[in-house]
Amino acid sequence: MLQHPQIDPVALQIGPLAIHWYGLTYLLAFGLFMLLANARLRHPPFASVTEPPWTRRDVEDILFLGVVGVVAGGRIGYCLFYKPAYYLANPLEIFAVWQGGMSFHGGLLGVMLAMVWYARSRRRPFMQVMDFVAPCVPTGLAAGRLGNFINGELWGRVADPSLPWGMVFRGAGDLPRHPSQIYQLLLEGLLLFVLLWLYARKERARGQVSAAFLVGYGVFRFIAEFFREPDDYLGLLSLGMSMGQWLCVPMILGGAFLWWWFGQRKA
Repeated sequence: MLQHPQIDPVALQIGPLAIHWYGLTYLLAFGLFMLLANARLRHPPFASVTEPPWTRRDVEDILFLGVVGVVAGGRIGYCLFYKPAYYLANPLEIFAVWQGGMSFHGGLLGVMLAMVWYARSRRRPFMQVMDFVAPCVPTGLAAGRLGNFINGELWGRVADPSLPWGMVFRGAGDLPRHPSQIYQLLLEGLLLFVLLWLYARKERARGQVSAAFLVGYGVFRFIAEFFREPDDYLGLLSLGMSMGQWLCVPMILGGAFLWWWFGQRKA
């Protein structure tokens, strides 16, 4: 079995200024979004939109609003989905983001609300905006999971000792565990990116690219949750499923329905 390398979470210390690896992975995520979104400007239908045309300024504005949405939504979602009673009793700690605690599903809702505001202010169809953004997101998710692995957090469930890549994490006991952060990096990060990018290169019915993202992420996250240690304060819920899996169920079902419905509207 392998030992987690126990990397110092501080990548660089300059006097009182500490630059954390997790912060660097966020910067990597934002940089990849800029790169991919600018390439997306050349994909149909965005390359042919003239009223108003899609430009680099749109990418910059979407990135800024997306950062606000993912941070605010991720934090609020974590408080509501995972520890509602605690934060109801300690509401001021909702703002203590430095203590950790972010939810992808809350971040997704935050980004969607930010894109609603963007679409209305720019007079663009909301689903066209979401179709533009969706293929550029998975690489950012992969960067976030890399940060989780470097920090040695959100580790996996106990693995069979014969698993060649079973890993012992600091603070998780002496038994080998699944490196579930890497599983999620590969599944809902890189694999989802490749599939969605290839799917979105051709013009689809408006909304179908966004719907495909919901289905793809939901399925891959649902699978990865079988190998990820459930939160100790929640454990497994009904039907032996984790909170992450239950939150993925409406994503998968809703995404599949929307993909079909948008296709029917085009027909």
